[in-house]
Amino acid sequence: MKPVIAVVGRPNVGKSTLFNRMTKSRDAIVADFSGLTRDRHYGDGRLADREYIVVDTGGFEPDSSTGIVKEMAKQTRQAVAEADAVIFVVDLRAGVSAQDHDIARYLRTANKKVFLAANKAEGMSDSPLLGELYELGMGAPHPISSAHGQGIRSLLDAVLADFPFDDDGEEEEGAGEQAPIRLAVAGRPNVGKSTLINTWLGEERLVAFDMPGTTRDAITVPFERHGQKFELIDTAGLRRKGKVFEAIEKFSVVKTLQAIASADVVLLLLDATQGVSEQDAHIAGYILESGRAVVLAVNKWDAIDDYQRETLERSIAQRLAFLKFAPVLRISALRRQGLGPVWQAIADAHASATRKMSTPVLTRLLHEAVEFQTPKRSGGFRPKLRYAHQGGMSPPVIVIHGNSLEHVTDVYKRYLEMRFREHFKLVGTPLRIEMRSSKNPYADKD
Repeated sequence: MKPVIAVVGRPNVGKSTLFNRMTKSRDAIVADFSGLTRDRHYGDGRLADREYIVVDTGGFEPDSSTGIVKEMAKQTRQAVAEADAVIFVVDLRAGVSAQDHDIARYLRTANKKVFLAANKAEGMSDSPLLGELYELGMGAPHPISSAHGQGIRSLLDAVLADFPFDDDGEEEEGAGEQAPIRLAVAGRPNVGKSTLINTWLGEERLVAFDMPGTTRDAITVPFERHGQKFELIDTAGLRRKGKVFEAIEKFSVVKTLQAIASADVVLLLLDATQGVSEQDAHIAGYILESGRAVVLAVNKWDAIDDYQRETLERSIAQRLAFLKFAPVLRISALRRQGLGPVWQAIADAHASATRKMSTPVLTRLLHEAVEFQTPKRSGGFRPKLRYAHQGGMSPPVIVIHGNSLEHVTDVYKRYLEMRFREHFKLVGTPLRIEMRSSKNPYADKD
């Protein structure tokens, strides 16, 4: 088993920068801004042959009793509870604060191995300021610089010294396992994305708070259901461009778009009480452009009456007409209503996106479609569609070969798409059709 290392400390001491160093990634958003990280953020790291899991946490205020700071503190306590070791990060240049003492007091009662990391110590390894850190009662501090990578290896050596590490046997054992399905939950701010994931997990894994913009980073959570492994990705809510003021929020938007692009399936969450906005249509458009399989879920369905439901369904049909291939589910994340069918829709969408279609079957379907309805003549040319084959998956791509295919109209392409979808039962995934005309071998000759 890999040891779990939680990184804790007050806001803005460099925890996320240290997390990125330990995981050799840029997964955690880093900026000179207090209270940026809010949820527990997990990552895998390796030092030589030793592997470990790192947990980045939000700025810790143990005695906070109100608001979002209280929710962040709850997340940090949970991270400490499940960790095998804790790295307590302090800012050497700022010195010891009363908040550092509060955190140290809490960690002493947590009964965990705690390693004190004095961050921002570049050029200060022999500084007398290090002596002040002994008053925290956490033992000898490890001077490090997360930003410059100094002292990180010696810190990790100390943290991992008491943990046995496995050979590659465990890795080989899992080599044949099916890759988990990456499921991104996207939508506008405050539609209930974090609440939905917490409901699925059965614990308050993510900060869910009645305030738009609570989630700032794209948080990945491993999950298993009925033997199928998933990676649930909670994304930051996407506002309209004109509403994005903070630089931090711009980072969050980038992270969300990256999460959508790298997902296998995207669950687009709509708010029944707010209706379908222009921003929902923008997010849906980006999902379609990215070629991701998509499922629509209308959250807070229990909070509206019959008239509002009819209006909302008409609005979905009109504003999101370009996603008519996507199933629409009605749910309540808070009341755990309608969640079973969502999993079936996600499984169907993923299966459709990765469906294998044989060349003989595609070609037969193409000929049947042409026989039923021939493509429209353009000038002196009538397109001739000869054969088709699969050109890719996620999303499925069907490549059609023939002559004068540049004259095939968009209407006829939609007709072909409908025929292919119907036969292969493709739901929840875009389907792309490419036309490739044969080159005339005599075209360049006099």
